[in-house]
Amino acid sequence: MDITIEQPARARLITSESQELPVSATLRYTSGDPFAVHIGFPPEVSLSGTDVTWTFSRELLKEGLAAPAGHGDVHIWPCGRAHTVVEFHAPEGLALIQFDTYALRRFLRRTFAAVALGKENIDLAVDRGLASLVGGA
Repeated sequence: MDITIEQPARARLITSESQELPVSATLRYTSGDPFAVHIGFPPEVSLSGTDVTWTFSRELLKEGLAAPAGHGDVHIWPCGRAHTVVEFHAPEGLALIQFDTYALRRFLRRTFAAVALGKENIDLAVDRGLASLVGGA
């Protein structure tokens, strides 16, 4: 049976004018996809007016809480002791979202309690990933 962890998180969108606008986000982890974490944003935050979910590695989140980390579309770094910045790159542009570090650490601890780091079942994850790609064909 898969374990799903969802945690609401307060965040702030950092604009090009260095303003901080409050946004809501949902942190999600499922043991059925043990290497990934998901951050979902409501429609009012996206340019397209639809829900947006970013998926990236749980290891990246862990690394980014301690030091700058990332490549490709997602970068994470500490911003002082109390905040962590997550930078998302998309064809439409760039978004900088600042989270309370405590909330991200709490979420990460909960994911490790569900599936310990290094104890992920890679065979099951690959099988599920392939099944989703081929649509059960």
